[in-house]
Amino acid sequence: MQLLKDKIRTSAKITDNRIIQVDNFLNHQLDIALFNEIGKEFKRRFSAKEITKIVTIETSGIAIASITAQYFNNVPVVFAKKHAGLNMNKDVYEAKVFSYTKNQEYLIKISKDYLTPNDKVLIIDDFLASGSALLGLYSLLAQSGAEIAGVGIVIEKTFQEGRKLIEEKGLHLESLAIIDSLQDGQVIFKE
Repeated sequence: MQLLKDKIRTSAKITDNRIIQVDNFLNHQLDIALFNEIGKEFKRRFSAKEITKIVTIETSGIAIASITAQYFNNVPVVFAKKHAGLNMNKDVYEAKVFSYTKNQEYLIKISKDYLTPNDKVLIIDDFLASGSALLGLYSLLAQSGAEIAGVGIVIEKTFQEGRKLIEEKGLHLESLAIIDSLQDGQVIFKE
């Protein structure tokens, strides 16, 4: 998606040639016009799939998933919580995930009220790096019996091997911007 790649080239910051900071448009301050184009692109790429729900993980995936849902007939968005409050149903699906950027493990949860074996789910997330978050979501969906119709990623970092783990599960994976490497403060996209 050229619009996204251009935004990354002009606005992203690189740290230690391993972390790409896109908080000025993707996961802290949000560029809603860009998100609308991202939602349209996910709809184009998954138009042949029946989608009954979109699933993501808090926090950065929520806005992207919500805007994307508009293009799938406003299907519900369900997000896995990293921190369950006292008001969360105790009957949940759970999985462990490791956050690469936070260097921390989380126990993610989704209430059993919101996923059923009848659901056809599109997973949406901001990044694919090591694949831990997606494998956690995969586990939650497997526990629920829901069908995973596809996985939509905004930015993928191929040098962290997450794609291989997702493809081994046989999932249809679409990434809008695929980064091969971060070198000398520059983003090198897969062409």
